[in-house]
Amino acid sequence: MAKAGGKRSVDPAGKAGSAGTRASLIEGAITALREKGFAGASAREIARHAGCNQALVFYHFGSLAQLHLAALDAVSSARRDRYQGMVDASKSLGDLVQAARTVFDEDLNEGHVSVLVEMIAAAQFTPELRPEVAARIRPWRAFAADSIRDGLAGSPAARLLPPEELAHAVVALYLGLEMLANLEEEREPALALFDRARKIASVLDIFKRKRKA
Repeated sequence: MAKAGGKRSVDPAGKAGSAGTRASLIEGAITALREKGFAGASAREIARHAGCNQALVFYHFGSLAQLHLAALDAVSSARRDRYQGMVDASKSLGDLVQAARTVFDEDLNEGHVSVLVEMIAAAQFTPELRPEVAARIRPWRAFAADSIRDGLAGSPAARLLPPEELAHAVVALYLGLEMLANLEEEREPALALFDRARKIASVLDIFKRKRKA
């Protein structure tokens, strides 16, 4: 990412330069949202991180809101790849819970979910953002539902726990736990909850294996 100092002006400088500027602005927006929150992620602050003129925010994205959404998309895409890899490596429901615990820890350490939390909070009072942010949450519920459906396949709990309903609860709980952990600067209660959930999942895995035997 370009450093502040030698600022680029409103000049696309060809496709390569334009793509590089867009990438720098998106990274700058992610950093600003993570460090300053939505209220502090102004065009000027983002441009400072990107090392370019703030007019380029509007040249490349049309509005500050669209840049904020692009930052959310970039974070979501990167985390989706990470989550999918963890899910693919999981062999049981207990493994899925452990994977969730691992990425929860990573998200807190690296500030990934802070971007989403800031955007969700902003959407409450920004009409332009509300439908856009809501649309970006729906794929996460679908992803969670698919993971839960696969994890519960063959388990007696499959009939009692509809994947779509459980996915809604899981996504809401995950985001709530992230928000509380950030607010209180204390993650141990959430990690303890993951550990307890893994014990319950391990019991369900035992019943699942017995049914297959």
